[in-house]
Formats: sequence, C-alpha cells, structure tokens
Amino acid sequence: MKITFIGHSAFLLQDGEYTVAIDPFIEGNPVAKHTLEQVRAMNVSAILITHAHGDHWGNAMQIAEGGAPIIGTAEIGGYAGRHGARNAIGANIGGTVRQPWGSVYLTPAWHSSSFPDGTYGGMPTGLIIEMGGKRLYFAGDTALFSDMQIIGDKGIDLAFLPIGDHYTMGPEEAGRCLDLLRPKDTIPMHYGTFPGLSGDPQVFAAEAQKRGVNAHLIRPGESLDY
Repeated sequence: MKITFIGHSAFLLQDGEYTVAIDPFIEGNPVAKHTLEQVRAMNVSAILITHAHGDHWGNAMQIAEGGAPIIGTAEIGGYAGRHGARNAIGANIGGTVRQPWGSVYLTPAWHSSSFPDGTYGGMPTGLIIEMGGKRLYFAGDTALFSDMQIIGDKGIDLAFLPIGDHYTMGPEEAGRCLDLLRPKDTIPMHYGTFPGLSGDPQVFAAEAQKRGVNAHLIRPGESLDY
C-alpha cells in the first residue's frame, strides 16, 4: 500500500488499481502540495469523511464528480446526496461499508461536526479501514478516550492520530492513545497547518518511541510504502 500525505488530515491510500481519499481538504489548504485536478485525475475509488468541518469535508464534492462514493455518517451521506453526489453512502457508528477495495467501519470520535454552511453533520467519527491486507485506524479529529482500548483489540497495524492541540488532542495525549490502541506504526496529522495547531511531531515521535511504536513523520506531498 502507498500512503500519500496531502497535508493537514488529508491522505490518499493506493493499493493496486484502487485509490481511496480521506478528508480531502485540498483547495484552501496552505500546506497541500497536490492540486485538486491532480487528485481528480487519480480515478479515486472512494472518499471517506470523518466529519463535516470544512478542513475535512474539503473538496469531497468535486472529487465525487468522477463517480466515487462519499462515505460517512448518515448526515454526511444525506447532505452529499442532496447536493448532487450520485453515489453517497450514509452509515453510522458501528456500521461497516464494504467496497471492492476493502471496507470501512465507523468508530466514535470526541469532537463536533457541522458543514461550512452550518448544517449539522452528525456525530464525528474515526475510521477502521481494511485495505491491502492491513488494518488502519484513522482517528479523525478527537481527544483521547478510553474506548480506544476496544479499537486496539481489533489489532491495528497503523494508527493516524491528530496531534495539533487546541481543536484536538496534543502530542502527549496522542502518545497516551498508543497505550490503548497498541498499533505497530503511527502517523501524526492535523498539525502545523494553521497557527493554532502547534503540536510538535517530534514530541509525538518521542512518545511513540517510548512505547515501541514506529512513528512515520510524512511531510505534505510525501508518500510512504507500507
């Protein structure tokens, strides 16, 4: 699997013929190295949305013009459908959406969720993604919560965790998540994009090292073969 960091919390997962976009905030993202047209040209297979805030909803609708389903909560799927997405899929916490590329299971996240126009976006979520023989946990925007222990019981290969502080947990609290999740590897996200997101990835990497977890510090525009 190839994991590409667009920047902020936007990622691309590529496995063979399939490309999955997560929280595709591209236009207006000051650290993004990809353009919207570059991502649209990748024939994206699915767009996974953790919650409706503009820096995660991003360019979902424009990418979906190519036919890729937008997958998120019932509120996110319903909003996408009402605004013209042809293949929106609304699910909810504890539900699994199965697709040709793999599957995504929605977990809780402690945050908030509304679209840029103020429409309620449903409960924010994390994602357990099965793809390419790997199990990934994408936490979305969240604080530490004890049910991460249950998520860890599923056997997580790689955990994507927000570390920016202010709107989510910071690097030290994200380090404590690793005690519960027990992943083999981790990638920090949601830091350094805007002035308030001051969490230091080096601090997080040190927290991961203490716990024997490999931290991959990918810069925007870079990819990791995983």
